[in-house]
Amino acid sequence: MSTNQERQNPRGSGYVPIEELSKHLAVSISTVRGWIRKHDIPENTYIRVGNTYRFNIDAVVEALSADKREPVVSDSDEDI
Repeated sequence: MSTNQERQNPRGSGYVPIEELSKHLAVSISTVRGWIRKHDIPENTYIRVGNTYRFNIDAVVEALSADKREPVVSDSDEDI
């Protein structure tokens, strides 16, 4: 019977509410919402139904880790 439930819910139970994601990342819920608005958290890492979000923690962490930007290096005449 669990296989029928898995077919009905192919994403499984790997999706958590925004509160759990914010606790896992040690940031506020407002920060997570800001990251969503700025597309720092890609759409393929969460499900949205109405105003309710469910996140795949592993996918979000991977996306945020991959999105780290390298520091900007200025071209200064002092280095020449």
